Amino acid sequence: MAYPRLPNEDKHALLRRIVERCAPSNGRSRVIAFDLDGTLMDNRPRTCAILHELGEAWRETHPAESETLLGAAPDRLLYLMKDTLAKLGIPEALVPEAESFWKARFFADDHIRHDVPLPGAVQFARACYEAGAIITYFTGRDLPAMSVGSWKSLRDSGFPIGLPGTELILKPAFDIPDDVFKADFGPRLARLGEVIGVFDNEPGNCNILLGQHPGTESVFVDTQHLPGAPPLDPRVHVVADFDMP
Repeated sequence: MAYPRLPNEDKHALLRRIVERCAPSNGRSRVIAFDLDGTLMDNRPRTCAILHELGEAWRETHPAESETLLGAAPDRLLYLMKDTLAKLGIPEALVPEAESFWKARFFADDHIRHDVPLPGAVQFARACYEAGAIITYFTGRDLPAMSVGSWKSLRDSGFPIGLPGTELILKPAFDIPDDVFKADFGPRLARLGEVIGVFDNEPGNCNILLGQHPGTESVFVDTQHLPGAPPLDPRVHVVADFDMP
């Protein structure tokens, strides 16, 4: 499904408006909630690094497929690994082994270091923080396997983290569906203050958070999302990144 993105001028106005609302008001803090994968961070380089490692591991056993994987680039990746492997021409018989290799590394601390921020993401998050907002990284990553890598990635990329007024909120267990986690924990963001901005790359999560926090600016970051997503609430803004003058 194609989502009509805001023209750059309107996107810049939206982001500036959110920053301007970040100062505490009437003794109550303002809260911004950012998802990570596909929202603040492009995780396709993480997948590429893993595919390159698999390519190295397959040099002797599957030389043709090895060369294909070693040449994998972020712009050729699809949301689901099985679809990416099919696009790359990996034989169906090798897909289970490749998916298992990828899954063991993608959902773990070590490879998160390969993620890169979306254009303008660091600057926007810092602007919101410096304007007075509490910054929450409200992610579908899980606490047991991805907390340390997520924290390091945010710190090393320059995002505000490990400071008063910042929170990293992760799923307590891997097997909790992301949308269930967002639906269950989203209302708790109000314990920190008034939620004035939510950013996510899943249309369903944007809808959920908008419903939980009326008056917030719900922003869909149009990168990649799970196939079969529900229609986007027409009140949700659509942007490609966080770049603003």
